[in-house]
Amino acid sequence: MSKEERNTYTINTDENLGEVKIADEVVAIIAGLAAMEVDGVSSMTGNATRELVGKLGMKSLSKGVKVDVLDGIVTVSLVLNLKYGYSIKDTTAKVQEKVKAAIENMTGLEVADVNIRVAGVDVPEEA
Repeated sequence: MSKEERNTYTINTDENLGEVKIADEVVAIIAGLAAMEVDGVSSMTGNATRELVGKLGMKSLSKGVKVDVLDGIVTVSLVLNLKYGYSIKDTTAKVQEKVKAAIENMTGLEVADVNIRVAGVDVPEEA
């Protein structure tokens, strides 16, 4: 996505200092980082595991995330792979809470929905 096509949202306007705009990709990266912090999340669709995030860079964290912002209200859709042995219900609830809190705390935008699609379960290889 080129800079011209990127959606941006005004999160702060001050007549004396100017305005602060945030790109939707930034919101997506915040959501991706928050999701990957939850124990039981193996990866995001299109992403590698946590260990590879440092090598691939932050932009790879937005690949399993879709963000829609309308009038300061955010809707986030995540596609995740979970680790085998973890409760899908509990893990996804933790992801929803963490993503909502991270976006609201860091941007000031209101999060209406955090939708999750579980694309797969990663089963550990036996040695």
